[in-house]
Amino acid sequence: MQGFLRTACRARPLTAFPPRTSRVGFGARSQILRTLVTKRYTPDHEAIVYDDTTGMGTVFITEHAQSVLGDVVFVEITPADTEVAQGEPLGAVESVKAASDIYAPVSGTIQEINEALSDQPGLLNKSAEDKGWLCKIKLSKPSEMDSLMTEEAYKASL
Repeated sequence: MQGFLRTACRARPLTAFPPRTSRVGFGARSQILRTLVTKRYTPDHEAIVYDDTTGMGTVFITEHAQSVLGDVVFVEITPADTEVAQGEPLGAVESVKAASDIYAPVSGTIQEINEALSDQPGLLNKSAEDKGWLCKIKLSKPSEMDSLMTEEAYKASL
């Protein structure tokens, strides 16, 4: 495997990166290597993946939350174009075991909800962090992302 990676790295042309724009700093290359996506967690087992280039965050429940809930039978999410504040109810999830509120991890305006969940609530069990996303929020206060837990902190809290 190591040999394959070395060969693949050598095979990549060095011209794949744009030329340096100056000798001071990183120039244009720093934008290519910059991470644009941030994933954070709440103590209530919601999570958000935030893309700072669009100002949008995708909200979902964690794998831990879906496993504790059991088979999800109903999902209700606040409609699009609704403004929400951090920590206020965003919707609800019902399972064969329990019902649970979903809270907004950040403040903003709901831009889109996952319509597939109304017909297939089990997507939360099958793919909580991918196809089972709940909604997309345009953040009004991106700095609120700093108050949420990193993945390491979330796992430690479990």
